[in-house]
Amino acid sequence: MSTPPRLHIVHCIDTEGPLTEDLRDTFSRLRSIFGIDVEPTPLNLEKLQKKQINLNGSEEDVARVVAPECLAYNESWSDIRDMLTDALCDNFRNRMVDSRGNGWVYSWHCMDHAGYSDNPRRKDTGYGNVFRFYRDILEEFHCEFDEINWHFHPLSFSRNPLQCATSYVNSYDVLNQILCRRMIDENWFPVTNRPGFHTERPDIHAFLEQWIPFDYANQYYEGSDDGQPDLVGGRFGDWRRAPATWRGYQPSHDDYQTPGMCRRWVFRCLNVGTRFNTATHEHLAQAFREADDQGSAIFAVANHDYRDIRPDVEYVRKMIAEVHPGFPGVDICFSGATAAARSVTNGRTNRLEQDLELQTTYESPRFVVKVTQGAIFGPQPYLAIKTRDGIYYHDNFDVHKPGEIWTYTFDDHTLPANALDVVVAGAASPSGSTRVSRVKF
Repeated sequence: MSTPPRLHIVHCIDTEGPLTEDLRDTFSRLRSIFGIDVEPTPLNLEKLQKKQINLNGSEEDVARVVAPECLAYNESWSDIRDMLTDALCDNFRNRMVDSRGNGWVYSWHCMDHAGYSDNPRRKDTGYGNVFRFYRDILEEFHCEFDEINWHFHPLSFSRNPLQCATSYVNSYDVLNQILCRRMIDENWFPVTNRPGFHTERPDIHAFLEQWIPFDYANQYYEGSDDGQPDLVGGRFGDWRRAPATWRGYQPSHDDYQTPGMCRRWVFRCLNVGTRFNTATHEHLAQAFREADDQGSAIFAVANHDYRDIRPDVEYVRKMIAEVHPGFPGVDICFSGATAAARSVTNGRTNRLEQDLELQTTYESPRFVVKVTQGAIFGPQPYLAIKTRDGIYYHDNFDVHKPGEIWTYTFDDHTLPANALDVVVAGAASPSGSTRVSRVKF
């Protein structure tokens, strides 16, 4: 019997931990976005939420920004744990099951808060803090289908976390520290990306093309700017030229929004529970139609863990209940982001399907990496080094046999071997398996 068409439902969560926003900060944000100056009082906030203050036509857009659900932040890890105690349990997950009888699945794209000049939202700063909290709680609740994936926000010139930025180049010091520590301290390497503030630019595009095969980034949206003045003209998350497909595309070298010959797969992922680019019934129907026509597709949505994720899950489940009956021949499948990407791209490229295996050795003075099974996604593995005094470094390999063997020399030009604690190579495969292999000194 042939396999029915399948629509994967993927819930990506930009996982950043708790934060706070004081009343004055909320009104300051409104001033930054809309240029309005309203006295920051609880009464004025209520009036803005009810659209009772004349804002020369901006009443609706402002009300969306300060909607009560958008300001209901999880301000502590205790708040997040309370939310997850329900959200991770079978009772909540199984309120709707997919065509296989399985419940809801989450993809936790964990971020490190590091390199900031200030911390006005009182986030949990430090390498690995968010990652370890979610790793531990997913293990505690036996969440076998949930995934931990990658999320990074480029840092602004001032390194103020309230300012958004669009360059990895300006953030490489922090970016490489985070990735080195994830590999060395957590034995983990990324395979699926969610971009900070949905933003990609040529340097980010180039970085992802080296290391990360799956990318839930495409925010193509009919109407583009969606009424928010701070997003006009492709500011930050610019996906105006991207395809509307729900099956993913491989971008071109010079334009991440145009299909081309690059390695990674970029998937469409719209928002829920926030002020712009919100997924609708019609978007879900588009995804169902594409799955019906092509055999498979991915309907992906994104939100944040610093707000209650449960109403957004219910919002999507309600849409599914209302739209799915129009496509009775299409199965739905609640999936992690990586699992869905592997399923939908399977067979669409001439890639090796074997899971990746790496062998690392130290053959003085060189650290040697060999692929013993499968293939790596990019041109080289990622190199992470930790010295005996606790300093982390990243560098490029020397390529001895493209796609198969790389080396790194420790000498007077780099680091002496007696200064090393551990050296690690990590990589993903084109099909989405990952490996981290190390030599301990």
